[in-house]
Amino acid sequence: MAKGITYVEAITEGLREEMTRDPDVFLLGEDIGVYGGAFGVTKGLVDEFGAERVWDTTLAESAIIGNAIGAAMYGLRPVAEMQFADFVACGFNQLVSNAAKIHYRWGPKVPMVVRLPWGGGVSGGPFHSGCMESWFMNTPGLKLVVPSTASDAKGMIKAAIRDDNPVLYFEHKHLYRDPKLREEVGEVEPTEIGKARLAREGRDASVITFGIMVHYAVKAAEKLAAEGIEIEVLDLRSLRPYDTEAIKATVEKTNRAMIVNEATLMGSVAGEFASFISEHCFEHLDAPVMRIGALETPIPYAPELEQAMLPNADKIEAALRKLVDY
Repeated sequence: MAKGITYVEAITEGLREEMTRDPDVFLLGEDIGVYGGAFGVTKGLVDEFGAERVWDTTLAESAIIGNAIGAAMYGLRPVAEMQFADFVACGFNQLVSNAAKIHYRWGPKVPMVVRLPWGGGVSGGPFHSGCMESWFMNTPGLKLVVPSTASDAKGMIKAAIRDDNPVLYFEHKHLYRDPKLREEVGEVEPTEIGKARLAREGRDASVITFGIMVHYAVKAAEKLAAEGIEIEVLDLRSLRPYDTEAIKATVEKTNRAMIVNEATLMGSVAGEFASFISEHCFEHLDAPVMRIGALETPIPYAPELEQAMLPNADKIEAALRKLVDY
């Protein structure tokens, strides 16, 4: 029998423990009750906590987020599930104009979480594979977290639920049941939002990334290590706020920086981190900051085309060779 728990099981455990700890925590979303949600994240929770705390909603993302906002303003701690991150577009105004600004405008806290299954690699096509983090990166009042491991998936869902601000929790679909991510998690404390994690130490260049790209970067780094090239990999874990000190520390150490995100590069969060490094670490750079992202096209259904479009370990490795040789 496999040891440890998967990424998806870690999220479920985190939800269960927070619902047990705090009766004000409840879940809402499409088919999250008996069915357990599109990816089974909430499977069994309706049996444990009842339909009054695990709500099956209508197929209306704006209504789901609006209900969560109202409940949060009255002291509850809702966790709303979007079946796919792409569909949060239907509730965009609720998040950006309401959830993010209510505390600033009127004073009430809005302690709510929106869970967003995101990313490609599962042949979901252009409507079920998107990377939406850049949509919300420029919105003061929102927090964005992106766990890449099972332990962080659990620790960050706990942190998001306990936070008094609206938190967007990006959970990568391709990581849900990856057996390589199994780990013994057990009881964990909430992972501090805004603190990065050093996924791999190195000396020759730094890869600054998040989500599934952390694993691809580590894989590329391990291949290069066989040739004596040591790459450091920084897992941001949190995009808003992000760990400026950790970014500065790794760039000052290796003097070369690569930003990797799964999204297409135009307007992506990679540009924010590249700008930060250029502004605050310029005197430490021995090469221009490099960015890696997907090709500028909607995500195709065909697995071969999808893999050609998305970043992967081989593409990161090839780019790192150029960066180190600069």
